[in-house]
Amino acid sequence: MHRVVHRETHSSRAAVSTVAAVLVMVVAGYGLLESAVHAIGQPAWLIEPQLAAERIVALPAGLPPLLLGAGGAVVAMAGLFFLLNAVLPGRRARHVLKGGDSAVAVVVDDEVIASALARSARLAANVTPEQVMVVVSQRQVVVNVRPTSGVPVTEQAVLAAVESELTEMALDPVPEVRVNISTAGVIGA
Repeated sequence: MHRVVHRETHSSRAAVSTVAAVLVMVVAGYGLLESAVHAIGQPAWLIEPQLAAERIVALPAGLPPLLLGAGGAVVAMAGLFFLLNAVLPGRRARHVLKGGDSAVAVVVDDEVIASALARSARLAANVTPEQVMVVVSQRQVVVNVRPTSGVPVTEQAVLAAVESELTEMALDPVPEVRVNISTAGVIGA
């Protein structure tokens, strides 16, 4: 069951791995093609392998600094993209609902959780749905409330309602709740 839950809550690395493998295959295939063409005595398609090796060894010479910098930035960004995809956890916007039975697991999108928490916050603050916005991330829930002008909203009431709803959901991991009450109210809501 742990493997199934992990697969549902973490993103796959298959697409990025496939892109990296295809890039390596294209470069290796091109190198093999140029070497084979050179071995049978035909002219190179783009550049002779020996000439390419000599230019790589003497790289800073002969290239404008702007082109060299742009090429280096592109290679660095591609390398950073692949490194971050390999190292970062790659979590999806989902939480697991803890249950008593270990044979059953319920995985819920963060949008569904945010909707339920927004309803609880709205009822506790006595405002309309448009006046409450909830953002759920892996470790934090941020509740933003714009009160109706002249009607006070207590942060503690909203916080208690949202935490009560989170306790009933039994999320794993349990996110921290932060409530923001706007100082500017909504007129005539």
